[in-house]
Amino acid sequence: MKGKSLLVIFIILMSVWLILNQSLDLQYLATGFIFSLFLSVIFCNNCSAIEDIRLTPKALLYTFLFMGVFFYELFKANIDVATRVLSPSLPINPGIVKANTKLHSPMARLILGNAITLTPGTFTIDITGDTLYIHCINIGDEDAEHLGQKIISKFEKYLEVMYG
Repeated sequence: MKGKSLLVIFIILMSVWLILNQSLDLQYLATGFIFSLFLSVIFCNNCSAIEDIRLTPKALLYTFLFMGVFFYELFKANIDVATRVLSPSLPINPGIVKANTKLHSPMARLILGNAITLTPGTFTIDITGDTLYIHCINIGDEDAEHLGQKIISKFEKYLEVMYG
């Protein structure tokens, strides 16, 4: 068991506990502390992916920036897909693009793939090594490889700082 993994899992669990209970009463804090510590110790034996997380102020800042970019891209993609659904005359040219990432951490690649999949109109089909295969609702006239790099570059720069 690694100390850093234990700390990260504990902080995540305790944060979720505090958010769900919406109280800073001593009894809630003590109960949350005990359960979070207990679950962290039990489940932290298999937390190798969490070892990559950087616990620095810069990484924390980039986490919030990543979330902001993600929600902005999510909003834009929802508008785009809704427009395509409501206006059938808009072109839909689906296809699969290949994108190479420079992220080395498995957790960073997983978060990147999930961020792409959660954005409407795109879906991460496979992650093989440093290559992501992404299904897009509309490739258009753009070069497929360029489109793939364009999709991942929005998120990649933040994940690099967060995970290295």
